[in-house]
Amino acid sequence: MHYIEKYQKGFNDYVETFILPNQPEGLYDPISYMLSLGGKRLRPVLTLMVTDIFNENYKKALDAAMAVEVFHNFTLVHDDIMDAAPLRRGKQTVHEKWDLNTGILSGDAMLILAYQLFENYEGIMFKSLISLFSKTAIEVCEGQQYDIEFESRTNVTIPEYLKMIEYKTAVLVGASMKMGAIVARVPPKDQDSMYEFGKYLGIAFQLQDDYLDAFGDSETFGKQIGGDIVENKKTYLFLKAMELSGSTLKLSLLDLYKDERIKGDNEINKVKQIFQETGAALQTKKIIEEYTQKAFQVLDDLNITPEKKILLRQFGTSLMSREV
Repeated sequence: MHYIEKYQKGFNDYVETFILPNQPEGLYDPISYMLSLGGKRLRPVLTLMVTDIFNENYKKALDAAMAVEVFHNFTLVHDDIMDAAPLRRGKQTVHEKWDLNTGILSGDAMLILAYQLFENYEGIMFKSLISLFSKTAIEVCEGQQYDIEFESRTNVTIPEYLKMIEYKTAVLVGASMKMGAIVARVPPKDQDSMYEFGKYLGIAFQLQDDYLDAFGDSETFGKQIGGDIVENKKTYLFLKAMELSGSTLKLSLLDLYKDERIKGDNEINKVKQIFQETGAALQTKKIIEEYTQKAFQVLDDLNITPEKKILLRQFGTSLMSREV
């Protein structure tokens, strides 16, 4: 959407001027490399957009937005190590391009750099930003741990899964938006409303990602379709299918999700068929809509003009109708 482009350009220009120390190269080159890979940069754009919506110059939020982006990329560096992933955004992951120790140490440095960026704010604003960031950072770690534990569990529940994606994905989206409100110096009530709006959108966003992983178009989605199925990930689709299926389909699905089972296109299509036959695919689309509407309901009490509420609604709608 065209109004987003202003914030994307503003942030990308800022990234170009972001100077890291030169030495030691082995620590900072991987950080520069990771940040150069780009990506959607959704979270920092949200920080800037919210600051602007509350009538403050969005450039005042650039350091907070950069902190969010550096932290997000730190989590990706360490996630890639945990997943033994060879590629990130179509390029070699940091630990593959360098080595495991470099990935760990450069990731650690990115987390510290994120904290340093908040030092550009003073007084109450600094305290509010750093407090929110620390809370969010530990929740993201908790979400990642839940995700790891779910890989070896056979009794994951839907509420547990929703809590996991809230912590691993949604809280950072919520925090990104609240930071913009903090920089704009709006009342705490409006700050909290922006957090809730972002959190609900973040949950819907991740559920949409789960759905697209199974039923998206590989060319527009940019990833292998069925990747979650190949990795036996217990997504909402899987958990809902288990809940809705009869004994025969349930056994078939469990058999397809055996750890040692190597899944090709035939097995992936069988899983997708079960998702559709049980109604899990339809239920996933419904819950995406439910969380999107929860986000929109938060806007009702937000102290901004109707035009800006429409802008936020349009943004949320565009996220949920995406194919990438």
